[in-house]
Amino acid sequence: MILSGHEIRQQLGRNILIDPFDESKLNPNSYNLTLHDELLVYEEVVLDMRKSNRVERVRIPEEGLVLTPNQLYLGRTVERTETHNHVPMIEGRSSIGRLGLFVHVTAGFGDVGFCGYWTLEMFAVQPVKIYPGVQICQLFFHQICGDITEYSSSKYQHNRDIQPSMLFRELVTDEESEQQLHLEFGADRAGRRDGAGSAPSDVMPLRSPQG
Repeated sequence: MILSGHEIRQQLGRNILIDPFDESKLNPNSYNLTLHDELLVYEEVVLDMRKSNRVERVRIPEEGLVLTPNQLYLGRTVERTETHNHVPMIEGRSSIGRLGLFVHVTAGFGDVGFCGYWTLEMFAVQPVKIYPGVQICQLFFHQICGDITEYSSSKYQHNRDIQPSMLFRELVTDEESEQQLHLEFGADRAGRRDGAGSAPSDVMPLRSPQG
């Protein structure tokens, strides 16, 4: 069964933590989560499951940022959540879906015991402008039956930022893992070159192969 909004409120501080919590975002059977002001975009044209693919960090300005089709954007929620004795799940809001914006590709299903921010796999059907702080998705909770072993993965548990895919940790040996390069975000590299990050653009261009 899915928890009602009233039951979500009753579970706060016990089995559910939503930080920050805003009563106005509580729905009849879910809670609206908001979009943080940063995105990650993969720099590789072809993504390799066995590697830690390079990413670029992009800030969403107050005046908005246009997402382009055929490009994956990784975002995260402003809210950090913890869930115990229930299964957390996220889904897009209908108002967001009607603009042709997906907020997750396949990973809307959470694990009991998950603690951290929710990484969003955002994909636009057509160009759409997004804004920081918009209520981007909804979190809801299922009851669970049987003995519980809480989620404890070293990949994503207690995350503090947007999380790119770490599937390579499952596919490579320890020796191969040590050979993975330490990746810097695009803004970090720009800052090292000229002492300042590049100004955000209103439109995110499509990636093209490098010669």
